[in-house]
Amino acid sequence: MHRLHAPHNQPSGDESPAEAVATTRRALIGTAAGLGAAALVAPGVVLHTLSAQAETAPITNKSRWGLLIETDKCAEGCRACIEACDHEHGLDRQVPEGSPSKWEQQKAVWIRKVKLQDNQTGRITQLPLMCQHCEHPPCVDVCPTGASFKRADGIVMVDRHLCIGCRYCMMACPYKARSFIHHNTTGQLTAVPRGKGCVESCNLCVHRRDYGQDSTACADACAATGHHAILFGDLKDPESPIRRRMREIQNRQIREDLGLNTGVRYAGI
Repeated sequence: MHRLHAPHNQPSGDESPAEAVATTRRALIGTAAGLGAAALVAPGVVLHTLSAQAETAPITNKSRWGLLIETDKCAEGCRACIEACDHEHGLDRQVPEGSPSKWEQQKAVWIRKVKLQDNQTGRITQLPLMCQHCEHPPCVDVCPTGASFKRADGIVMVDRHLCIGCRYCMMACPYKARSFIHHNTTGQLTAVPRGKGCVESCNLCVHRRDYGQDSTACADACAATGHHAILFGDLKDPESPIRRRMREIQNRQIREDLGLNTGVRYAGI
């Protein structure tokens, strides 16, 4: 039994309304990105050129994207995955407001390092914790507007245009993986629209998925440090590197008693 320590967030006919809105929005972003060089498209919004081509095929359930995290490779004090996530999604552009203690509590966080302690042995394990991309996500069940939704490929995310900021999803998430944006956002990235009064969380770098890239910012950063604690891949492909590694080592879900069938698995806990 573990105790969690938090040391201190062309549509197809088969899509739901929320999925259809998200697909249309992605298409618009893709069209805008195709215009080319970085340009100012609206106050505070900068359009960045993407080298890859946008995927045009519909999102299907042939893949399920996920992460395998080997905690024995996760170095104490290392924040490479957190910093890479912040940079990838523009969280490093947040401007502190209020007292330092209040800011620490209210700033958006998509990945946080936590400690798991085995109550019987006292063994402590440190690991990065983010949205677990559940097959049966409680956040989606409680969302009154359909803003929280799960894509066919298993990625759980939030449509900021439908989010009314009720925060029911934050209360329902057993991993405390979602953040509420309390402050105005500035200099946000076109690929990652954010806005005050909305909830957000790890989206498995969904903009990379939609441009055919095969990794996430956190996995790339972890590999760059030489730790290789985070592996991203297709959980449905038996020959994918992540599935092969999952066959080689024991791994499990956090709070597997909840039966959520998470897309993020951990080894060494």
